[in-house]
Amino acid sequence: MDKKTPLYDRHVSLGAKLESFAGYIMPIKYTTVKEEHNAVRKSVGIFDLSHMGEFRVKGKDASRFLDYLLTNDSDVEPGKAYYSTMCYPDGGIVDDLIVYRISDKEFLMVVNGSNIEKDWAWVNNHTTGYDMTLTNESDDIGLVAIQGPDAQKVAMKLTDVDLESIGYYCHASGAFANKEALIARTGYTGEDGFEIYIKSDDAADVWDAVMKAGEEYEIKPVGLGARDTLRLEVGYVLYGNDIDHTTTPIEARLGWVVKLKTDKEFIGREVMARQKKEKPDRYIVGLEVTGKGFPRHGAELFEGDRKVGIVTSGSLAPALGHGVCLAFVEKGFHKSGTELEAEVRGKRIPVKTVKLPFYKDGSRK
Repeated sequence: MDKKTPLYDRHVSLGAKLESFAGYIMPIKYTTVKEEHNAVRKSVGIFDLSHMGEFRVKGKDASRFLDYLLTNDSDVEPGKAYYSTMCYPDGGIVDDLIVYRISDKEFLMVVNGSNIEKDWAWVNNHTTGYDMTLTNESDDIGLVAIQGPDAQKVAMKLTDVDLESIGYYCHASGAFANKEALIARTGYTGEDGFEIYIKSDDAADVWDAVMKAGEEYEIKPVGLGARDTLRLEVGYVLYGNDIDHTTTPIEARLGWVVKLKTDKEFIGREVMARQKKEKPDRYIVGLEVTGKGFPRHGAELFEGDRKVGIVTSGSLAPALGHGVCLAFVEKGFHKSGTELEAEVRGKRIPVKTVKLPFYKDGSRK
């Protein structure tokens, strides 16, 4: 049975269209995807991300454990965060996640909501030999995101923390709307903003405070529909659509989070080192639709009669006015400017590979 986030009643009162997602009943939209999308691009939006999973890693060997478990390096200062992939021995991706370094011996892993159970089992299967503790705090933590060019103006009304001093992928702890919070300058929209981690019991009060503080900026609640189009416009991959256990970080052009230049041993290193040297047989690319319509997940890509790839995410880009896609294509067809065709309901739509991101005017600092 699907769970309810601590903000479920707020979504109902706002008239949201609710559907099952990642084991939770989540808002897909409140008005229209386009209206919510444009609110984030032009002013500010608020998101319920309480379905995300949080694992706390504490102890003497916390950093060493994460360096083995994840492809990226935990060697960041307390108060900073890093993005990483977590992989199987064959290089396939277990999940992509953000890790916040709280102190020298404490980290908070934030994983995708759809992967909480799988990730928790995987993490616990690799603890032998490490002096540390693991805690699954997913049900105890609520997460409210404020995204858009006016996000800082809204957030400043609710905290004494110096938000200007929090850089991108950094965080600070303090009171937010009179609740104990971790305030992080992270997000998945391409805009400036903050993700506010609070106790689940405090989530509704924080949501209400943000909505009130954002009134003068015409803040809009934003559902998963616009969250998807926002991340797609800036070329961010989504687990389950663009990456999964059948894809590697090198294929997904996430090689920048695979620290092969260090001497650390991490799960999947051997496969990724070989792929980096020999080059993979396929790559993820951005596709701009040059015809009418847009292909969706699963649409096949062709050059003439030859199938050369498959679309992993596709949508109309509200801020751009045309369709965009992410797709895996064979090596040789991944270079910018390559013209292909996508098959949609028996018809071919012309598309062209372009350099990511599609949308380049975001307010992200």
